[in-house]
Amino acid sequence: MSIPILFENDQVLVINKPAGLVVHSDGKTNEPTLVDWILKNYPQIEGVGEDMLIEHKGQKIRIKRPGIVHRIDRDTSGCLVIAKTQDSFNHLKQQFKDRKVKKTYLAIVYGNIKEEKGTIDQPIARHPKDFRQWVAGNRGRGTAREAVTDYRVLGRYTHPTNRDKQGQPEYFTLVECSPQTGRTHQIRVHLKYLNHPIVADPIYRGKRKETLDLDRTALHAAAITFIDLAGNQISVQAEIPEDLNRAIGSLSALESDL
Repeated sequence: MSIPILFENDQVLVINKPAGLVVHSDGKTNEPTLVDWILKNYPQIEGVGEDMLIEHKGQKIRIKRPGIVHRIDRDTSGCLVIAKTQDSFNHLKQQFKDRKVKKTYLAIVYGNIKEEKGTIDQPIARHPKDFRQWVAGNRGRGTAREAVTDYRVLGRYTHPTNRDKQGQPEYFTLVECSPQTGRTHQIRVHLKYLNHPIVADPIYRGKRKETLDLDRTALHAAAITFIDLAGNQISVQAEIPEDLNRAIGSLSALESDL
């Protein structure tokens, strides 16, 4: 398993997680995980962080998460921070809790987002029927948790051949998202709330068929900024991956794009 390292010092490691790689086990399958890579390449991190307890078939299972301060979804590529020491883990965990870590994502979404930028301030809760999904607004099951996402349009596009019944082209938008909170599926759920779900999202895109030949959700963790133990600001970027670049390249840019 080859994973690009974007930044490393004696406290922290920032990797460019490939799409399709799950961060840690769910206790149900034996597929390769990022944790496997960490334990093989950085065995000294094994005792860093906090394990997670889950219940499966009536039994409690302890899931190892060495150095894992935050997660990104299996399909999402890009920046992920791993603590190399317990002090660094505690320091980073507090920053995430205090919302001082700046995260920037890129997404290709269905449709033409009209506003150039905006903020989606809608709480997120479990979907009332589908256990895989989360839902924004006050339509969920259980307690809804605060969720805020800033967004900015980077480009608008049309599909070169796809047309609707009225002969209008199928639109797509490249959007930059900066979540202020860290809820499960937050960006995916908030963009669906705008009626602009992410391209190829297997859970939230609904009946939209066009995937731009992607076999994963078109979401990339492009940048992250945090403070290390010495008080230094660390900013790391992950270039947009080839599959998303290829998807964008297959579209026709609208002339109004800047």
